[in-house]
Amino acid sequence: MGFFSRLGSLIKSNLNDLISKAEDPEKMLNQVLVDMKTQLVEAKKQVAVAIGDEKRLKKQWDEQVAQSKDWERKAMLAVQAGDDELAKEALTRQKEHDELALQFEQQWVSQKDAVDKLKVQLRVLNNKIEEAKRKRNILIARQKRAEAQKAIQNTMAGLSDTSAFDTFDRMAQKIDQLEAETEATTELAGELEGDSLTQRFKALEAKKTPSDLALAELKQKMGLLPASATAAPKALPQSATAKTDSEPKTAAPEKTDDPSSAAS
Repeated sequence: MGFFSRLGSLIKSNLNDLISKAEDPEKMLNQVLVDMKTQLVEAKKQVAVAIGDEKRLKKQWDEQVAQSKDWERKAMLAVQAGDDELAKEALTRQKEHDELALQFEQQWVSQKDAVDKLKVQLRVLNNKIEEAKRKRNILIARQKRAEAQKAIQNTMAGLSDTSAFDTFDRMAQKIDQLEAETEATTELAGELEGDSLTQRFKALEAKKTPSDLALAELKQKMGLLPASATAAPKALPQSATAKTDSEPKTAAPEKTDDPSSAAS
């Protein structure tokens, strides 16, 4: 009966305590179930032996009962033959078998009761192992959930540390500085290339946008600005200017009072 108490203690043990002590609760629970199944196999073997003993005692009891009946029959034959002494000896032998039969009957009854109890305990243990399997699945699910929650909490704790965000801010400032230096380098290179005077005029012309010119024309129409405010002086064509400067001027004919000159 010792194996039942050991297996019962194993099944009744606090699995949550095992989880707290085990490095890997899932492996520990699986190992516990393996041990339970091993103990259950041994228990089944013991119960099978007990059942075998019960059947053997039942067979021996039946044999003694049969022997008693046989010697009773022989005593009757001796009485019928008129041999009382032989009949007495047969009855004595019958009594011996009756006593043995009674002893085997008592042993068989006790063994049968024990076997019936063992069968009940075996079923209970088997049910507890099945319950342990289901509890194992629940405990493992709880373990996984707890591990996931712990990982999330650790991550959140790491994010609460401002050092990571300070690094982002520092990198952003560094990139801003790099962009500003790049723009300054490009602008400086543009100023150094070509005629600086031309660059200054381009900058001046760039200040007057089309919208500024449109506004000036509107104010001129409304009479708020003189015409010279928006109209740029028109430059003479280069060809016309050159012609004027190169051709000699023809003198106009002088007026005279001589009528003969006019007639001619």
